[in-house]
This record gives sequence, structure tokens and C-alpha cells, in this order.
Amino acid sequence: MSVQRGAPEKFGLGAVDGWEEGFNGLCDAAIATLKPNEHLSLELSGESSHFMRLNNSKVRQSGTVGAGYVALQLVNGDRTALMTVPFTGDRELDRTAAVEALDELRRELPQLPTDPYVVLPDNLGNSRDRHGGQLLDPDQAADALLRSDQDFDLTGIYASGAVVRATGNSAGQRHWFATETFDLDYSIIGPSERAVKGSLAGQAWDQRKFERQVERSRTQLITLESQPFKTIKPGQYRTYLAPAAVTELVFMLSWGAVSEASMRQGSSALAKLREGQSLSHHFTFVEDFTQGTVPRFNNLGEVSAPEVPIIVEGELRNTLVSTRTAKEYGIKSNAASYWEGMRSPRIASGTLAESDILQTLDCGLYLSNLHYLNWSDQPGGRITGMTRYACFWVENGEIQAPIQDLRFDDSLYNFFGPNLVALTDTAEFVPDPDTYEDRSIGGVITPGLLINDFTFTL
Repeated sequence: MSVQRGAPEKFGLGAVDGWEEGFNGLCDAAIATLKPNEHLSLELSGESSHFMRLNNSKVRQSGTVGAGYVALQLVNGDRTALMTVPFTGDRELDRTAAVEALDELRRELPQLPTDPYVVLPDNLGNSRDRHGGQLLDPDQAADALLRSDQDFDLTGIYASGAVVRATGNSAGQRHWFATETFDLDYSIIGPSERAVKGSLAGQAWDQRKFERQVERSRTQLITLESQPFKTIKPGQYRTYLAPAAVTELVFMLSWGAVSEASMRQGSSALAKLREGQSLSHHFTFVEDFTQGTVPRFNNLGEVSAPEVPIIVEGELRNTLVSTRTAKEYGIKSNAASYWEGMRSPRIASGTLAESDILQTLDCGLYLSNLHYLNWSDQPGGRITGMTRYACFWVENGEIQAPIQDLRFDDSLYNFFGPNLVALTDTAEFVPDPDTYEDRSIGGVITPGLLINDFTFTL
């Protein structure tokens, strides 16, 4: 990884234009060293990003990151081993690192257990996708995000630039995906340290949209700051979940719900749907790659359909099936990732206008964010978690007071089922802001949800 201060000579896609040839050359060099009965898959993850860390409405850190790594998976017979090496852009250095990694994998393979469901590389065709954007120049970002007259503390992380995903294998297959995106994960904090959280992401920076969103957050912050918290007793309440809150519930579905392996092993939270139970006819949940925010190919280069319907009008249509799971159970793969989680989830919108949310809620809870989610009863689809940030008590269609944090514990068979009253008529893209190893891409497209009798326990 390299970190530089100031604007790079090349930024975004311009900085990664040579990576495709370099990665293909690395693949060719590594594959040329393979011995009989050896098979190789390679996966590249990389980025050329500008980032800023903001605190108290000031830039605390700013720079550019050029980073990448290649994962090599070697298969020989019924054994497989994996190793990652840095991808620097120096072609000779990268090729040497890949070949040396292969030698180390060969030494490890005989010591590993056999795998009866190992998946061999295949060539199902090549692809090349390149999505340009309209991003802020690094030199302009601070002025766009911060104003001298701001009366609140804006804190968060802004990242912008190109992200690359690519695969190659010894069967001859190659896939390349590069996109320019930005994401802003922020909180605005008042004098009492109460906070409102927000996020914004896309391929084209819209200054007016950013300012409108921050102003909405500021309005919520004024309400938080101006009134004492209201204590809500445990019980069941009519509840509106904003898109950011719904996103946390969607992430849970990738953790032991939509996976076919989980279904076969008896741990899927959606098992009752396969047994004949249904959710609300308002609820449609799809793996949707048509937005172009993430590649359709997985780590092995297998390409998914543009859309994979999971739940349609409350009925289970598909689970996510990796080739490994397909081999184990004698079924057909739909090119899911090895972990069989959602990569580009979307919940279909409904008919509730944004301007009518509070009036339709009438009396109950408005929840902007949730956190600390976990399964409390996975086979029963029960999820527990906490409210967070700007959450309010509403009476007669008007916000009355902020609430103390609450713990909820309820089943998806309730809140995605008969208790689901309505979904908003517009959906938001809520980005995945993770930057632990590299900048994440994708996120969740979801409307807000209005629910009856959402259960709170503490």
C-alpha cells in the first residue's frame, strides 16, 4: 500500500489504466509455471482512492491510497490452498511475487486435508466492464464538504476514486471490472454530543443533493438537542424504519439466511419459507446487478444472472448457491459467492410517499438507525439489536421527542410478514462503508418500512 499527500497526477480510473495489462501478465506468468494436474485461480482487488478523515468540521487527515492484492488459489487433485500477495503495479515485481507464492503453495498442499467438493477452474467466457464517474477533484473536496459557517460538528470519512476487481484462471478465463465511486459516511454532532448519522454514495457528486441531505440531518439534530429524551417502556409499537435501519436487517440475511448451504444444514433463518410459510405480499427481495456498482462475477470468475430473485411478493424463489454447494448436494449453482451472501441486494419499493411517512405512522417510533444486530433465534428468524442516533417518538403525525436507546427483538416472519404495513415509493442506496482491508463497493438499495407491532424488550 502507498499513501501520498496532495492530489495525484492520475486519479481514479486514470491511475489504474495500466493495471489490467499488468494483472493479465501476472496471470500468464503464474499459469506458465503450472505442473501437470495443477489448476490456478487468481483474484485481484485494488483501488486508487482519495480519502479524508473529518472531525469537528475540519480535515484531520487527507491523502491518496494506491493499493492492491492478488489471491492465488492452487488446486491439485482434491487439495486446495490459498495465498495473497501485494499487487504493486510493478510488473516484474508482481510476477515474481506470484510465482514465489505458487512455490510456497505447492509445499503446503501435501500437508492439507482432502476436499471432496473442490471446484476446478472453468472458462465460461470473458468480460470487461469500466464505469467512469464524475467525482470531486481531491483539491476541491474539503471546500465541497465543509463550510466556514457550519454550526455543528461534521465528523466522518470521505473516500473517492477507482475500485478494481478482476479474476483469471488456468482455463483461460478473464474478467475485469473497474468503477469510479465516492462514499461519505458521516455524523453531525451537537454541543450535547447527540448525533445524527448519514451516508451518501454514488458515481457522480451532486453538491445540491449533499447540502439537502446535511440540512435534513441538521434539522433532526436541532430536534435532538432541543428536547429531553422520552423513555419508552418495553412493548410493541407501530414503527417506521428508515432505509439505513432497514439496511442493517438486510445485512443479517447474508449471515445464515439466503445461503443454500445454511438451508441444507438446518440453520437458515428462511427455512420456514421453504416449508411453505410466506411473508407479506408487499415484500420482494432481489440480488440485482443491473446497477453496475459491483461485478457480476464471483471470486472464481463465475458470472451471475443480472437479477436473482430471492423472495417475490412474500414467496421464496431462490437461495444463493455456490458451485461448491451445488457439487456437494447435486444441485445447480447460480454463481453465488463462496460465502453465499448478498452482493447487491435490493428491496422493491412500495407506494408510501416520503411526505406522508409521519402522518401514516401517526403514533409510534421513527427509527433512523440500528446497530449491534444479532440472531436471537436463527431458525425462528428472530433478530435482536439496538436503536441508534436520531430516533423519535411520534404522536398525531408529528415528532414529539427523541427517545432513549431501545433493544428490539422480533422475527422477520413478523416485520417482513403480516406486520409490514407499507414501503416508501422511493428507495435509497445505502453504501457499505467498510475500509478494513480495502474500500468496499456496493451497498443496499432499499425503501423505508412501516411496521405494526415491532417488539421492544428493553
